[in-house]
Amino acid sequence: MERLFKDGQSFFTFPFRVFFSPLKTTARYPAKVLISVPKRNFKKAVDRNRIKRLVREVYRRNKYILCPPGEKADCTHPLLVGLIYTAKVRMDYAEVERKIIIILQQLLKQNEQVTK
Repeated sequence: MERLFKDGQSFFTFPFRVFFSPLKTTARYPAKVLISVPKRNFKKAVDRNRIKRLVREVYRRNKYILCPPGEKADCTHPLLVGLIYTAKVRMDYAEVERKIIIILQQLLKQNEQVTK
């Protein structure tokens, strides 16, 4: 986690602050993902956990975007990814899914640029 925030790159796509760092090895997964919802924005743990579950499910259903079709067995360039939910209100599933898809596409582009 320290490496991700210290040495990684970042960008912002509302409502997420995204940190990422490429790994140097091949792996059977496209990314290791950290999801955080600040206590400052959502005081109740129930609300924070609900948002984390929602983001986790959206990522699970769309993580195939990070592995190009030719690399299904092993991803040659896996990532460490941190998603920090910065909005002050809960978003519904469709909005979160749309944003996560945009983020995953940006991660794929930036990972290709870094690895070239």
